[in-house]
Amino acid sequence: MKKLKINYLLIGVVTLLLAAALWPSLPWFGKPENRIAAIVERGELRVSTVQSPLTYATINGKVYGLDYELAQQFADYLGVKLKVTVRQNISQLFDDLDHGDADLLAAGLVYNSERVQSYQPGPTYYSVSQQLVYRVGSYRPRSLSNVTADQLTVAPGQVVINDLQTLKEKKYPDLAWTVDDKRGSVDLMQAVIDGKLNYTIADSVAIGLFQRVHPELAVALDVTDEQPVTWFSLKDNDNTLSAAMLDFFNNMNEDGTLARLEEKYLGHGDDFDYVDTRSFLRAVDNVLPDLQPLFEKYASAIDWKLLAAISYQESHWDPLATSPTGVRGLMMLTKNTAQSLGLSDRTDAEQSISGGMRYLQDMMDKVPDSVPQEEKIWFALAAYNMGYAHMLDARALTARQKGNPDSWADVKQRLPLLSQKAWYSKLTYGYARGHEAYAYVENIRKYQISLVGYLQEKEKKATERLEIAEAYPVVTLDELHRDNNLFGLFSFLRQDNQGGNDASLLYFPAKH
Repeated sequence: MKKLKINYLLIGVVTLLLAAALWPSLPWFGKPENRIAAIVERGELRVSTVQSPLTYATINGKVYGLDYELAQQFADYLGVKLKVTVRQNISQLFDDLDHGDADLLAAGLVYNSERVQSYQPGPTYYSVSQQLVYRVGSYRPRSLSNVTADQLTVAPGQVVINDLQTLKEKKYPDLAWTVDDKRGSVDLMQAVIDGKLNYTIADSVAIGLFQRVHPELAVALDVTDEQPVTWFSLKDNDNTLSAAMLDFFNNMNEDGTLARLEEKYLGHGDDFDYVDTRSFLRAVDNVLPDLQPLFEKYASAIDWKLLAAISYQESHWDPLATSPTGVRGLMMLTKNTAQSLGLSDRTDAEQSISGGMRYLQDMMDKVPDSVPQEEKIWFALAAYNMGYAHMLDARALTARQKGNPDSWADVKQRLPLLSQKAWYSKLTYGYARGHEAYAYVENIRKYQISLVGYLQEKEKKATERLEIAEAYPVVTLDELHRDNNLFGLFSFLRQDNQGGNDASLLYFPAKH
């Protein structure tokens, strides 16, 4: 009898072990009701993206990007943390969806019929066209008819590949291209700048931002018309994530958050000026180093790079600059303003920067608290240019036209109206050169983008050079003296070899 009880006990233990082993494989075990429930249960929203100034970028340890900020706010909307995975190209993004490693893709991806067959699109939040780019000074193709695979390279997974295939079938039978499986659009645009590629294709917004740092990149032609940009998730019978995204974007539209983000990242990408951008970047190299300590010293409520951009717009960093209206110096202060600030010499760089920053701070303090903190600077700059009273008129006109007077995206559109009699005659403070104030702020924002990106790239290159230098072996003085005869031989060969292969290449590393 005792033996029988033991057997029952063993059977029970075995049964429990088998149940524990098989339980997870049962379809109903631990499975959340839907995709949103799974995200909430996990406690994080997994988003895959690519690195670019528009989507996801790190500057001074802080993450920026339109898609990143939208994804962060969507994660907050769901009450979970955001987990971002950065991939090299678009193909890898969709691999993440296919393998269950991402909940959605937020990377400025274009909506098209091929993608929506397999993946679920979200709401459209802006649009782009696909453009073929080349380096300024090289041959500019006027059409795709004679473009070859040796000339044109595109990134994998780009929607433009489908467009190219259609164009080849219907219009350009000789058109050919190469797909680089290892590099994304940004890397390929850099390769065009470096002279390693003839052409590549990228979206118009990404190109516009890239040009702020690399003005040598030029648009040859449009490959496509405007195309909507959206997020993507898996496509199946579970629509909970799609419904959540729709509700989220509706809320962002209603409270103006989406408009502010689009203004922040997309509101100043037009009207690229090659000559002006190139001149600015040359000034960054040649003039800014002497002024940078002063900008860093006196920038308080704003980043020093923005203060530098303001100063460049005012005077092109010329301390002796003078306008026909009598304003002078790096920050182009009036005589009365300088006196009110206690400045003795407007042409003194330090006094001008210090006074200009204090005057700008005063303008920012006057901006109504209803304006979001991050947008107060743009209202203040408009006031800095045309006067605080006229900025108030622009806000009043915006409200009269059913716009949002606290949104810079809405107010800046009304600035040019301040110089039109039909409008300024009905306003409290009358005529103002509002179109100049509009251009003033827009130019500053463009210079800021160029400066931030350019300095970041210079820092990156300096780090790479340091890493390369550290990788070379150190040669001691004893070793140098020991090999003096050999060094002398190579030096002689460098001087005397006037043709053929330079023997110095045997000893001196080639410069890239």
